[in-house]
Amino acid sequence: MTSWLSRTEVLLDKEQLDRLRSASVLVVGLGGVGAYAAEMICRAGVGSLTIVDGDNVHRSNRNRQLPALKSTEGMPKAEVMGRRILDINPEINLTVIQEYVKDERLIEIVGKGYDYVVDAIDTLSPKIFLIQNVYERKIPLVSSMGAGGKFDPEKVAICDISETTDCPLARILRKRLHRLGIRDGITAVYSPEPVDKGKVITTSGEQNKASVVGTISYMPAIFGLACASVVIRDIAGIPR
Repeated sequence: MTSWLSRTEVLLDKEQLDRLRSASVLVVGLGGVGAYAAEMICRAGVGSLTIVDGDNVHRSNRNRQLPALKSTEGMPKAEVMGRRILDINPEINLTVIQEYVKDERLIEIVGKGYDYVVDAIDTLSPKIFLIQNVYERKIPLVSSMGAGGKFDPEKVAICDISETTDCPLARILRKRLHRLGIRDGITAVYSPEPVDKGKVITTSGEQNKASVVGTISYMPAIFGLACASVVIRDIAGIPR
């Protein structure tokens, strides 16, 4: 066994590996959740990957985000992750989109066709717009809810969005999606663990954010790994 995927080849059969190699996945958002999801999808042997993010690495990202290092501060997250992914698998068909995508541009990207989409957006309006457009195209999607303010990894769950409970972001999403006629059929990664309101502060220094929630190092990564597991298992045909 000489392939860099030799350990994966022990676990998966040829048909499952072929499904991954022929799959195309879109990951939107490369922060604490999305970057981990994108890397694990790459490491599983998915053949085509599109990553999207318009933000740069900030000093405050270093406590939890995969692309965030002292040496990468100020650099575009999409660029950093693009280089990292190609260093893992130089043969992957990688598309890097360094933009804050919305409206017609988002429709254009989603319309290119994917086998799976990961929603790791943390801003409400573009998140809903992405989910709606992916849902209408009948593309499988996994959407991450908020990892901020959480500590307990054992409470992280994977379920249909209609089954989420005690999560403020999921509640708002359900309400907005109901208005669009969408009630189920979207996989969510979430935690019902309550968030201490004292750990949320208002801010004017974060783009597209009115508040900041305290976040511990491992929780966004766990959410991202859970999202990747959904994509990998569903594409490979592994029951979950």
